[in-house]
Amino acid sequence: MMQLPFKSITKTALYSLIFFVTCHFHAQTVKNGFVKTTLTKEFLSEGVATADVNNDGLLDIVAGYSWFEAPNWERHEVAPFKSYDPYKEYSESFLNLGMDVNLDGWDDVVIVGYPGEGGFWFENPKNEEGYWTKHMIADAMGISNESPGFLDIDGDGRLDILCGDYEKRQIVWLQAPKTKGETEWKRYPLTKENVSGTDRYSHGIGYGDVDGDGFKDVLVTNGWFKGTADLKSGNWEFQEANLGEPCSHMYVFDVNDDGLNDVLSASAHKLGVWWHEQDKSGSFKTHLMTETTSQTHSSIMADLNGDGRNDWVTGKRFLAHNGNDPGDADTPYLFWIEFMPGQKPYFKEHLIDSDSGAGLNIAIADMDKNGKPDIVIANKNGVFLFQNMLEDK
Repeated sequence: MMQLPFKSITKTALYSLIFFVTCHFHAQTVKNGFVKTTLTKEFLSEGVATADVNNDGLLDIVAGYSWFEAPNWERHEVAPFKSYDPYKEYSESFLNLGMDVNLDGWDDVVIVGYPGEGGFWFENPKNEEGYWTKHMIADAMGISNESPGFLDIDGDGRLDILCGDYEKRQIVWLQAPKTKGETEWKRYPLTKENVSGTDRYSHGIGYGDVDGDGFKDVLVTNGWFKGTADLKSGNWEFQEANLGEPCSHMYVFDVNDDGLNDVLSASAHKLGVWWHEQDKSGSFKTHLMTETTSQTHSSIMADLNGDGRNDWVTGKRFLAHNGNDPGDADTPYLFWIEFMPGQKPYFKEHLIDSDSGAGLNIAIADMDKNGKPDIVIANKNGVFLFQNMLEDK
């Protein structure tokens, strides 16, 4: 029997090649170390997620009530969907997450909608025809802030939701089900009621060990709540600090490698991306990193260039307020920031794209199985995949 010349190619490498070739049937450009694939220019969602929806071993892309099947990106419905007018409407999908909620072996879709309203998730029908079953999260508790976090709060390897409770003005976390067949997300308080950062449309929340005591804390723009081992007590004490202007997702990260954890934040609606330097007294000094674009209403951290340090991805929330803000329709940049602790100013900005921007959350996953984290975007400008072709450092 004749031996094929590529007999030694691995299954993963073969898929990467097929994935790359297949994507060329879509609108695609190669620039700045990334291959851009435009799945659609319709406004479907400002949230986005990756999930193996049809359980075929390939990661698909979820944008609100639609999902795009890899590698051809054929669109399917989770629920009846519509294309929104970016100059007149908000979508019903602000943030998305793909995960196996009920532990049945099939990825489901979590959606956080308009601030102040309840989150919900759609149960995967396991390749059966028809729309997915909708379940409310935590008895439809209103999620107050605009950038809740999908984070593993209890360390069980499953993502939970960190947010404000709109009714009680309390920082809480919503625990993902832990038992097969369970559908209920449980609400647990971290702080007392009526605290900062929990009003409807609140901008800025994060989770990380600010003071280096081994316990992660909750950050808001005017301070942080000191974490303890008790994740259900509702008694985390507030520590006042100046952590900048209203922002989107906040991260704890030692920017200058001095052993003290700093804080990263990006302006949700105005100009500015910052790092807030912590000194030995526990005070913070704010450093402006870039004013490339306004309305950096989402960000995420991942090691894009393989140097062992996390980088920071963010971009413009195009038409955040439907064209009613100054600069709302400016160039929709997407960019990443590389951190270099030994070289002042400790960071370097890199442009990815100037015709996409970001939405209200960004998804990171190795879509083409080449070992590099790729970037997935959905916003008022469309749905986009950026395959990472950066050389490892």
